[in-house]
Amino acid sequence: AAPPRLYQICGRLVPWLAAAGIIALATGWVRGFGFAPADYQQGESYRIMYLHVPAAIWSMGIYAAMAVAAFTGLVWQMKMASLAVAAMAPVGAVYTFIALVTGAAWGKPMWGTWWVWDARLTSELVLLFLYAGVIALWHAFDDRKMAGRAAGILVLVGVVNLPVIHYSVEWWNTLHQGSTRMQQSIDPAMRSPLRWAIAGFLLLFMTLALMRMRNLILLMEKRRPWVSELILKRGHR
Repeated sequence: AAPPRLYQICGRLVPWLAAAGIIALATGWVRGFGFAPADYQQGESYRIMYLHVPAAIWSMGIYAAMAVAAFTGLVWQMKMASLAVAAMAPVGAVYTFIALVTGAAWGKPMWGTWWVWDARLTSELVLLFLYAGVIALWHAFDDRKMAGRAAGILVLVGVVNLPVIHYSVEWWNTLHQGSTRMQQSIDPAMRSPLRWAIAGFLLLFMTLALMRMRNLILLMEKRRPWVSELILKRGHR
C-alpha cells in the first residue's frame, strides 16, 4: 500500500486491536493469577507462566514475522517491508527481555539459581542480541534504504537461531522444561487463561507495532505534501 493509505489503515486498526488486547490480557491474567488452581509440584510459583510463556512464544513469532518482512523488502525492494522490520524490532526486544527476566524468576525456586548457561536460555539471550543488532543497524545509517538492507540481512542471518531455541530442549540435555503442550498436559483451568494471555500478547504486539509503523511512515514521508496537510489538520482541531 502507498504510505498515506497504510498510515490510515494502521490508525484505524490500532484502537480495535488495543481494546481486544486489553480484554484478552485482563481475562487471562485475572483468571490465571486469581482463580487458576495451584500446581501440585510448583505451588503458586508457576503463575509467572502467564507472563513468561506468551512473551517467549512471541519473542520468536515476532522475529519470524520480521524475517518474512525482511525477505520481502530485500527481494522486491519494498520500503514499507523494511519499515515493518524497524517497527517490530523494539517490541520483539522487549518481549524477549520479559521472557528472560521472568524465566530467571521462575527458574530460581525450581533450579536454585537465577541463571545457567542452558541451551534454551543462551539461545534466547542470543535472540535479544539479534534484536538489539537490528535496532542498532537501523539507526546507524542516514540512508533509510541502506539501513533497511543492513537490518534485513541481519534478520535473515539470525533466523537460524529460531529452531535452536525451539528444539534445544530436545536436542540437548537441558534444565529447561520441555515446550508447553497446551492441548494435553496442562489442567484446563490453567490452560484457558494461558491461551487468553498468549492472544493478548499478540494483540498488544500488533497494536504497538502499528503505532510505531505510523511514526516511521511520518518520518520517512515528512517532506511530502500529505504529511504537511495532516499536521495542518491536526493543528486546527
